[in-house]
Amino acid sequence: MNWLLALLLLAGTLFLVYHRSSLVIVTLFTAIFTAAAIWLKASMLLVLIGAISVLILGILAIQPLRKALVSNHIFAVFRRIMPSISDTEREALEAGTVWWDAELFSGRPKWNKLLDAPKPSLSEREQAFLDGPVETLCKMLDAWEIVENRRDLSEEAWQFIKEHRFFSMIIPEEHGGLGFSAQGNSAVVTKLASCDVTAAVTVMVPNSLGPGELLMDFGTEQQKNYYLPRLADGREIPCFGLTSPSAGSDAASMVDSGIVCKGIYQGEETLGLRLNWNKRYITLAPVATLIGLAFKAYDPEGLLGDKEDLGITCALVPVDTPGVDNSTRHFPIGSAFMNGPTRGNDVFIPMDYIIGGQQRIGQGWSMLMHALSAGRAISLPGLGTAGAKMCSRLTGAYARIRRQFKIPIGYFEGVEEPLARIAGNTYRMDAARLLTLVSLDEGEKPSVLSALLKYQLTEGNRQCINDAMDIHGGKGIIQGPNNYLGHAYMAIPIAITVEGANILTRCMIVFGQGVIRCHPWLLLEMESASMPDIKKAASQFDRALFGHIGYTLSNLARSFFLGLTNGGLTRAPVSNELSHYYRRINHLSAAFCFVNDIVLTVFGGGFKFKEKISGRLADVLSHLYMACAVLKRFEDTGRPAEDLPLARWALRDSLYTIQEQLVGVIRHLRNPLLVFCTRLITFPRGRQYHPPSDYLGKRVARILLSDNKARDRLIEGTFHSEADDATGLVNQAFVAALATADLEKQIRASFKRVVSPYNCKELTGLAMQSGIIDQQQADAICEAQRLALAVINVDEFPWPPEHAELGTAETPAAPSKAA
Repeated sequence: MNWLLALLLLAGTLFLVYHRSSLVIVTLFTAIFTAAAIWLKASMLLVLIGAISVLILGILAIQPLRKALVSNHIFAVFRRIMPSISDTEREALEAGTVWWDAELFSGRPKWNKLLDAPKPSLSEREQAFLDGPVETLCKMLDAWEIVENRRDLSEEAWQFIKEHRFFSMIIPEEHGGLGFSAQGNSAVVTKLASCDVTAAVTVMVPNSLGPGELLMDFGTEQQKNYYLPRLADGREIPCFGLTSPSAGSDAASMVDSGIVCKGIYQGEETLGLRLNWNKRYITLAPVATLIGLAFKAYDPEGLLGDKEDLGITCALVPVDTPGVDNSTRHFPIGSAFMNGPTRGNDVFIPMDYIIGGQQRIGQGWSMLMHALSAGRAISLPGLGTAGAKMCSRLTGAYARIRRQFKIPIGYFEGVEEPLARIAGNTYRMDAARLLTLVSLDEGEKPSVLSALLKYQLTEGNRQCINDAMDIHGGKGIIQGPNNYLGHAYMAIPIAITVEGANILTRCMIVFGQGVIRCHPWLLLEMESASMPDIKKAASQFDRALFGHIGYTLSNLARSFFLGLTNGGLTRAPVSNELSHYYRRINHLSAAFCFVNDIVLTVFGGGFKFKEKISGRLADVLSHLYMACAVLKRFEDTGRPAEDLPLARWALRDSLYTIQEQLVGVIRHLRNPLLVFCTRLITFPRGRQYHPPSDYLGKRVARILLSDNKARDRLIEGTFHSEADDATGLVNQAFVAALATADLEKQIRASFKRVVSPYNCKELTGLAMQSGIIDQQQADAICEAQRLALAVINVDEFPWPPEHAELGTAETPAAPSKAA
């Protein structure tokens, strides 16, 4: 009897904690249980435990008593030891909004919120722009000529970009812009990047962090009316100066200055700022006509008030202003987009040049964080996804065309593995990109998700291109007009580095900012420490503290029981082949939240310097989000059976990564007993998630080796060349290889020889004599072999170089069409 009652007490308490019942309900349950124990004449020990529990819970359930006896004392200590938050840190934390990331931090995500989000879609106008001007621009671009010879886009391309207002995708139509959605903006960048990185970067920068977005959000009406139409039609080419030699990722430590003073402007004495700056890595600076500039403003003479250090400020500076120097450029590796330093020496500007006017002095950092919270989710993720899509398209085709040991190399298991990684990563990256773009178009500015997306999709692109290079072998390492991987491979570090270097983003921003913004209670606790009204602060802290305790206990219970049952205690919101992954994510979300609180408790304020642990938790949050995006994509595309291998590969890889990173975090907790208990609660069945199987990898790889609907959806939105250029030849050879595959099998079966570019004339002649094929089929086989050899061949250059114009390549002759 006593054991049964004890088990009932434990089970009931865990049930209430699991479902996050209030303290009042838990107290009532304990009181009823204690009364029942007395009535059933249970042991005095059990009755005593129940009575003490009722007393403690009763005190905690009554807020005035709880505050007086518990939380006020904790608050006094917390307020004393809590480090102050700097203005720049506060502005970064407050920038943007939270969305699905907050659900993942809840420990019990509300799936309907995700599934009810609109499906990704483009307007008719956006699709027409992609099919018209973007397609035309792609056909004008020659990556080899741009990067190796011209070191710039052609004059024709520059003029086309301006005429068709490529720089105005984010500018509203009423100001002469295209007024595209975030999805439309990303689609343009993605398609351009699948053709040429230089053109993509040239177009994406004015449509990302820069003068255009800052003007729309913070500019005065006069500034908007003057500059936005000029930016839209290309009369003004903008750049934005943020990074300097002494301030890279730590942009808040910039030394570029603006001193409030009086100076002569248009012949009259005017109140303004005298600027001195030295910026570098500024895209479009060498060709810009208008500089958006971030600097620290100072008022040593008190012309604006008593405060001397006014803070970071943003201004618009025309390049023809005396003292401005944009006369040199950098050469980014593997690309030729315009990038260089900008410097200013004693440049005087009137107050009207400050974005938003004089009242916006000192608000530059919050303005930049606001803009970055959305812009970072569009351009670089689009560029990264484009790289992965092109790797899927071209590497799968090459692996089908290229033969070794008489079979296509894509059928070797050693090649299947990187092919599967390319395809699975591409599917997951595109799903995450599209989901985040939908949130932007719904009005969100998800600062944490934008950082997460930038990091994961640029890293995913690096993985895909590395795998593609491994598969291509010698084809990938010989530079020339026919190498379609070389420039993309060399340019990878650019996206990895800009808009927050990936090491910094992973180790400090994604989880460090995410846990404060998205945790349901942590920010309230932190804010209470700096509130001037002590009484109000104590009340907020009390509510947050006990909410936090209940949240942690609930996630403890959910993590343990969902781990035991593989998420079986929760329901999936849909019924399909992937339903069980919803339940598994429910488990891992709870485990993530529980481990978060353990880590924060163990390390306290010192967690700020535990960047390796923060990086692992960032990976957990990233893969939780991307796994959810995969599930949403599968629903949005109508649950196509052909996509199941891709979705399963991506989900299994993400769940396994989450598990391993959580185990890595737990292993570094300081106390062995705590490590054991946390591991038991989080993964009570041990490591239960496994990477994608070899069989699943084979199925995924085969998608890239044939023409099918899953492959079409995977590479959708990229430029498809049909010309006799590097990628066009691959596309032609792939189609031809698939079209003649059955005919070649018949010839091989008849003559025990494999058709190659060197014997196709002989073998097709014998096959025609035997009646196996006709002349038209023979011509098709030989054309397929000719195209295959054209793809496999690499470029050759005359040597010594004085024998030919530098940069001119010769491609070895393939067998003629008549062969």
